[in-house]
Amino acid sequence: MNSFRILAINPGSTSTKIAVFEDNKAVYTKNIKHKAEDLAPFPKLIDQYEYRKDIILQELEEANIDIYSLHAIIGRGGLIKPIPSGVYEVNEAMINDLRIGYLGEHASNLGGLLAKEIASIINVKAYIADPVVVDELEEVARFSGHPKFERISIFHALNQKAIARTHANAVGKKYEELNLIIAHLGGGISVGAHCKGKVIDVNNALDGEGPFSPERSGTLPVGALVRLCFSGTVTIDEVKKMITGKGGYVAYLGTNDAYEVEQRIKAGDTFAAKVRDAMAYQVSKAIGEMATVLKGQVDAILLTGGIAYDTYFVDYIKEHVSFIAPVVVYPGEDEMKALAMNALMVLRQEVEPKVYK
Repeated sequence: MNSFRILAINPGSTSTKIAVFEDNKAVYTKNIKHKAEDLAPFPKLIDQYEYRKDIILQELEEANIDIYSLHAIIGRGGLIKPIPSGVYEVNEAMINDLRIGYLGEHASNLGGLLAKEIASIINVKAYIADPVVVDELEEVARFSGHPKFERISIFHALNQKAIARTHANAVGKKYEELNLIIAHLGGGISVGAHCKGKVIDVNNALDGEGPFSPERSGTLPVGALVRLCFSGTVTIDEVKKMITGKGGYVAYLGTNDAYEVEQRIKAGDTFAAKVRDAMAYQVSKAIGEMATVLKGQVDAILLTGGIAYDTYFVDYIKEHVSFIAPVVVYPGEDEMKALAMNALMVLRQEVEPKVYK
């Protein structure tokens, strides 16, 4: 079998992660940090595109990596139109939606643009895979209770899908043969019902649905939220920050660092312990909801993300949900490996890249 070399690009708000893979093995990784003063000259996030591209090329050159040895480049997918899961070749339609920020401005919008530009230099294909807007919801899951509000799918699709395939391989099955509930436990928390290869229901982990998390408020009491919004004491931007960025642990404990919370609890902080229990409790409830979506036919419950390293948190969830199905823990997340894995499947002709329209 031929060996393939792949460059993965994952832009964040203040960093750009890059990694070169020989098939599934990372042979070079770099987390490029961007100082505030370096980003200050750019009015919009999309304006950082050329700056970040030049830095990536410079880092690869300094690491003696010949970009012409690469067979494909894959970037983190951004806030484009809702699409089914899969690997997508970066085309003009996608470039346009990434540039305008179809569903909003986010650092991940730069991923496909950077991949396409560098791929064009060396005449190879550029891809994205399983962006946060992956949408495979069943029709019944889209109803909210009022026609002005439709439930939408925004979640940690890249990691959830990669972990699903990793687990399927571990048990000698295909992902498309399994029913799984996957809880991604990170700065945001998403809990998805995976039915034979499709995420048929999941909470909108970006803004205001599901369990609270280190940075997000999750589902709030609607009446109280409405009264606050019309109280004249807060602006719309302040409310949006309460929901995403300053909710959850940040609101209760003043930090978004789950490890710091764990250490505070070990030092005797009883209120922090109550907040952690409440978060684990809400995750457990969300898993229970997804068990009903799958009609009780659940092969496994998978816990992933950084908080899955917290054994107390995991054990709390297990105590509440292990009656549904076996709980398997895949702590942490490796988005770079997940990206490379998707590109490799295309290069090996195991999957066909999809066309973004």
